[in-house]
Amino acid sequence: MQQFLDLPTRTQRPREYGLTHVLDKGTGIRAIRDLLDTAADYIDIVKLGWGTGYVTGNLREKVRLYQDNDVLLCFGGTMMEVAIAQRRVEAFRDFLFEMGITHLEISDGVAPLDPQEKSRYIRELSRDFVVLSEVGSKDPLVQRAPIKWVEMIERDLEAGAWKVIVEARESGTVGIFRSNRSVREGLLDMIAERIPPEKLLFEAPIKAGQVYLIKRFGSNVNLGNIAPEEVIPLETLRLGLRGDTMPQFILGQ
Repeated sequence: MQQFLDLPTRTQRPREYGLTHVLDKGTGIRAIRDLLDTAADYIDIVKLGWGTGYVTGNLREKVRLYQDNDVLLCFGGTMMEVAIAQRRVEAFRDFLFEMGITHLEISDGVAPLDPQEKSRYIRELSRDFVVLSEVGSKDPLVQRAPIKWVEMIERDLEAGAWKVIVEARESGTVGIFRSNRSVREGLLDMIAERIPPEKLLFEAPIKAGQVYLIKRFGSNVNLGNIAPEEVIPLETLRLGLRGDTMPQFILGQ
Protein backbone atom coordinates (compact mmCIF):
# COMPACT_ATOMS: atom_id res chain seq x y z
CA MET A 1 0.00 0.00 0.00
CA GLN A 2 1.22 3.50 -0.81
CA GLN A 3 2.48 5.29 2.28
CA PHE A 4 1.19 8.86 2.46
CA LEU A 5 0.89 9.62 6.19
CA ASP A 6 3.53 10.95 8.58
CA LEU A 7 3.62 8.35 11.33
CA PRO A 8 6.03 7.32 14.09
CA THR A 9 9.02 5.39 12.75
CA ARG A 10 8.78 1.69 13.47
CA THR A 11 11.71 -0.68 13.56
CA GLN A 12 11.68 -3.39 10.90
CA ARG A 13 12.09 -7.13 11.20
CA PRO A 14 14.36 -8.69 12.32
CA ARG A 15 13.95 -6.32 15.25
CA GLU A 16 16.04 -5.92 18.38
CA TYR A 17 13.40 -3.67 19.91
CA GLY A 18 9.87 -2.67 19.07
CA LEU A 19 8.99 -6.36 19.40
CA THR A 20 5.49 -7.78 19.28
CA HIS A 21 5.39 -11.11 21.12
CA VAL A 22 2.21 -13.09 20.43
CA LEU A 23 0.59 -15.71 22.63
CA ASP A 24 -0.54 -18.84 20.76
CA LYS A 25 -2.85 -20.86 23.03
CA GLY A 26 -3.43 -23.63 20.51
CA THR A 27 -4.22 -21.70 17.34
CA GLY A 28 -5.12 -23.89 14.38
CA ILE A 29 -3.22 -24.03 11.11
CA ARG A 30 -5.86 -22.22 9.04
CA ALA A 31 -6.09 -19.45 11.62
CA ILE A 32 -2.30 -19.11 11.65
CA ARG A 33 -2.24 -18.80 7.86
CA ASP A 34 -4.90 -16.09 8.01
CA LEU A 35 -2.98 -14.27 10.74
CA LEU A 36 0.32 -14.40 8.86
CA ASP A 37 -1.28 -13.34 5.57
CA THR A 38 -2.55 -10.23 7.33
CA ALA A 39 0.01 -9.43 10.00
CA ALA A 40 3.29 -11.34 9.58
CA ASP A 41 5.31 -8.10 9.26
CA TYR A 42 4.19 -7.06 12.74
CA ILE A 43 4.91 -10.33 14.56
CA ASP A 44 8.38 -11.03 15.92
CA ILE A 45 7.99 -13.89 18.38
CA VAL A 46 5.21 -16.38 18.99
CA LYS A 47 5.07 -18.11 22.35
CA LEU A 48 3.35 -21.49 22.45
CA GLY A 49 1.74 -20.68 25.77
CA TRP A 50 2.31 -22.74 28.91
CA GLY A 51 2.50 -26.39 27.84
CA THR A 52 0.26 -26.10 24.79
CA GLY A 53 3.11 -26.94 22.43
CA TYR A 54 3.57 -30.26 24.19
CA VAL A 55 0.00 -31.41 23.53
CA THR A 56 -0.57 -29.84 20.09
CA GLY A 57 -1.09 -32.57 17.52
CA ASN A 58 0.20 -30.62 14.52
CA LEU A 59 3.20 -29.01 16.19
CA ARG A 60 5.70 -29.62 13.41
CA GLU A 61 3.40 -28.07 10.82
CA LYS A 62 2.82 -25.05 13.07
CA VAL A 63 6.52 -24.57 13.70
CA ARG A 64 7.31 -24.80 10.00
CA LEU A 65 4.55 -22.33 9.09
CA TYR A 66 5.77 -19.72 11.55
CA GLN A 67 9.40 -20.21 10.59
CA ASP A 68 8.62 -19.97 6.86
CA ASN A 69 7.26 -16.50 7.66
CA ASP A 70 10.36 -15.46 9.63
CA VAL A 71 8.52 -15.54 12.95
CA LEU A 72 10.56 -16.69 15.96
CA LEU A 73 9.14 -19.33 18.28
CA CYS A 74 9.52 -20.31 21.90
CA PHE A 75 7.67 -22.46 24.38
CA GLY A 76 6.10 -20.87 27.42
CA GLY A 77 8.25 -20.73 30.53
CA THR A 78 6.00 -23.31 32.20
CA MET A 79 7.59 -25.99 30.02
CA MET A 80 11.03 -25.12 31.35
CA GLU A 81 9.75 -25.04 34.92
CA VAL A 82 8.29 -28.54 34.53
CA ALA A 83 11.48 -29.79 32.85
CA ILE A 84 13.56 -28.47 35.76
CA ALA A 85 11.20 -29.92 38.36
CA GLN A 86 11.33 -33.36 36.69
CA ARG A 87 15.04 -33.20 35.81
CA ARG A 88 14.27 -33.31 32.10
CA VAL A 89 16.16 -30.20 30.98
CA GLU A 90 18.49 -32.10 28.64
CA ALA A 91 15.55 -33.89 27.04
CA PHE A 92 13.74 -30.58 26.55
CA ARG A 93 16.89 -29.07 25.09
CA ASP A 94 17.23 -31.95 22.62
CA PHE A 95 13.57 -31.62 21.67
CA LEU A 96 14.00 -27.92 20.87
CA PHE A 97 17.05 -28.72 18.74
CA GLU A 98 15.07 -31.36 16.86
CA MET A 99 12.24 -28.88 16.21
CA GLY A 100 14.65 -26.16 15.07
CA ILE A 101 13.45 -23.76 17.78
CA THR A 102 16.15 -21.21 18.60
CA HIS A 103 14.57 -19.25 21.47
CA LEU A 104 13.92 -20.44 25.00
CA GLU A 105 12.04 -18.90 27.92
CA ILE A 106 13.25 -19.45 31.47
CA SER A 107 10.85 -18.50 34.25
CA ASP A 108 10.16 -19.32 37.87
CA GLY A 109 6.69 -17.84 38.22
CA VAL A 110 5.19 -21.05 39.65
CA ALA A 111 8.17 -23.11 40.83
CA PRO A 112 10.63 -20.66 42.42
CA LEU A 113 14.31 -21.07 41.58
CA ASP A 114 17.24 -20.05 43.69
CA PRO A 115 18.66 -16.90 42.00
CA GLN A 116 22.05 -18.54 41.46
CA GLU A 117 20.41 -21.59 39.94
CA LYS A 118 18.34 -19.49 37.56
CA SER A 119 21.46 -17.58 36.51
CA ARG A 120 23.23 -20.89 35.89
CA TYR A 121 20.46 -22.11 33.61
CA ILE A 122 20.51 -18.80 31.69
CA ARG A 123 24.30 -18.95 31.25
CA GLU A 124 24.34 -22.58 30.18
CA LEU A 125 21.37 -22.46 27.81
CA SER A 126 22.50 -19.16 26.27
CA ARG A 127 25.26 -21.17 24.61
CA ASP A 128 22.67 -22.92 22.43
CA PHE A 129 19.59 -20.67 22.47
CA VAL A 130 18.52 -17.05 22.59
CA VAL A 131 17.19 -16.90 26.14
CA LEU A 132 14.28 -14.83 27.34
CA SER A 133 13.98 -14.84 31.11
CA GLU A 134 10.87 -13.86 33.00
CA VAL A 135 10.60 -12.10 36.34
CA GLY A 136 7.54 -11.83 38.54
CA SER A 137 5.24 -14.36 40.15
CA LYS A 138 2.02 -15.67 38.65
CA ASP A 139 0.54 -15.67 42.16
CA PRO A 140 -1.21 -12.33 42.80
CA LEU A 141 -0.56 -12.73 46.52
CA VAL A 142 3.22 -12.67 45.97
CA GLN A 143 4.36 -9.05 46.08
CA ARG A 144 7.99 -8.01 45.73
CA ALA A 145 9.48 -4.61 46.42
CA PRO A 146 10.39 -2.67 43.25
CA ILE A 147 14.11 -2.86 44.07
CA LYS A 148 13.85 -6.66 44.12
CA TRP A 149 12.40 -6.59 40.59
CA VAL A 150 15.31 -4.44 39.46
CA GLU A 151 17.85 -6.77 41.06
CA MET A 152 16.26 -9.83 39.42
CA ILE A 153 16.22 -8.17 36.00
CA GLU A 154 19.83 -7.03 36.31
CA ARG A 155 20.93 -10.50 37.42
CA ASP A 156 19.19 -12.20 34.47
CA LEU A 157 20.65 -9.75 31.96
CA GLU A 158 24.11 -10.19 33.42
CA ALA A 159 23.71 -13.97 33.11
CA GLY A 160 23.04 -13.61 29.38
CA ALA A 161 19.31 -13.14 28.85
CA TRP A 162 18.51 -11.43 25.53
CA LYS A 163 15.33 -9.86 26.95
CA VAL A 164 13.71 -10.01 30.35
CA ILE A 165 9.95 -10.54 30.29
CA VAL A 166 8.11 -8.51 32.90
CA GLU A 167 5.23 -10.61 34.19
CA ALA A 168 1.56 -9.74 33.73
CA ARG A 169 0.13 -13.13 32.65
CA GLU A 170 -2.57 -13.54 30.03
CA SER A 171 -5.02 -11.79 32.35
CA GLY A 172 -3.04 -8.58 32.85
CA THR A 173 -3.81 -8.70 36.57
CA VAL A 174 -0.46 -9.55 38.21
CA GLY A 175 3.12 -8.33 38.05
CA ILE A 176 3.26 -4.80 36.68
CA PHE A 177 -0.54 -4.59 36.88
CA ARG A 178 -2.81 -4.75 39.90
CA SER A 179 -5.78 -7.10 40.17
CA ASN A 180 -8.02 -4.32 38.79
CA ARG A 181 -5.62 -4.01 35.80
CA SER A 182 -4.31 -0.60 36.84
CA VAL A 183 -0.58 -0.02 36.34
CA ARG A 184 1.87 -0.25 39.25
CA GLU A 185 3.49 3.04 38.26
CA GLY A 186 5.94 3.15 41.15
CA LEU A 187 7.29 -0.25 40.13
CA LEU A 188 7.66 0.84 36.50
CA ASP A 189 9.34 4.08 37.60
CA MET A 190 12.08 2.19 39.40
CA ILE A 191 12.54 -0.39 36.65
CA ALA A 192 12.75 2.33 33.97
CA GLU A 193 15.24 4.29 36.05
CA ARG A 194 17.71 1.39 36.11
CA ILE A 195 17.00 -0.80 33.06
CA PRO A 196 17.04 0.26 29.38
CA PRO A 197 13.49 -0.39 28.11
CA GLU A 198 14.79 -2.08 24.96
CA LYS A 199 16.09 -4.90 27.18
CA LEU A 200 12.62 -5.52 28.62
CA LEU A 201 9.57 -7.21 27.16
CA PHE A 202 6.45 -6.03 28.95
CA GLU A 203 3.56 -8.46 29.03
CA ALA A 204 0.55 -6.35 28.07
CA PRO A 205 -2.41 -8.48 27.00
CA ILE A 206 -5.00 -5.77 27.76
CA LYS A 207 -5.49 -2.68 25.59
CA ALA A 208 -5.32 -0.20 28.48
CA GLY A 209 -1.91 -1.55 29.48
CA GLN A 210 -0.68 -1.41 25.88
CA VAL A 211 -1.77 2.22 25.60
CA TYR A 212 -0.04 3.15 28.85
CA LEU A 213 3.25 1.49 27.88
CA ILE A 214 3.26 2.93 24.35
CA LYS A 215 2.59 6.42 25.65
CA ARG A 216 5.29 6.05 28.27
CA PHE A 217 8.05 4.31 26.30
CA GLY A 218 7.16 5.12 22.70
CA SER A 219 6.03 3.26 19.61
CA ASN A 220 8.92 0.79 19.77
CA VAL A 221 8.38 -0.55 23.26
CA ASN A 222 8.59 -4.36 23.42
CA LEU A 223 5.15 -5.80 24.19
CA GLY A 224 4.23 -9.41 24.91
CA ASN A 225 1.37 -11.85 25.44
CA ILE A 226 -0.54 -10.20 22.61
CA ALA A 227 -3.55 -12.16 21.39
CA PRO A 228 -3.40 -13.04 17.66
CA GLU A 229 -6.50 -10.99 16.92
CA GLU A 230 -4.93 -7.97 18.64
CA VAL A 231 -1.77 -7.76 16.50
CA ILE A 232 -3.19 -5.33 13.94
CA PRO A 233 -5.02 -3.22 16.56
CA LEU A 234 -1.76 -3.00 18.54
CA GLU A 235 0.13 -1.80 15.48
CA THR A 236 -2.40 1.00 15.02
CA LEU A 237 -1.77 2.04 18.63
CA ARG A 238 1.96 2.10 17.97
CA LEU A 239 1.44 4.35 14.92
CA GLY A 240 -1.12 6.77 16.32
CA LEU A 241 -3.82 5.38 14.05
CA ARG A 242 -6.23 4.87 16.93
CA GLY A 243 -7.87 7.45 19.11
CA ASP A 244 -5.98 6.34 22.24
CA THR A 245 -2.55 7.36 20.89
CA MET A 246 -3.42 9.72 18.03
CA PRO A 247 -3.31 12.84 20.26
CA GLN A 248 0.26 12.11 21.36
CA PHE A 249 1.78 10.83 18.11
CA ILE A 250 -0.17 12.73 15.46
CA LEU A 251 -1.49 15.88 17.12
CA GLY A 252 1.48 16.45 19.42
CA GLN A 253 -0.69 16.88 22.48
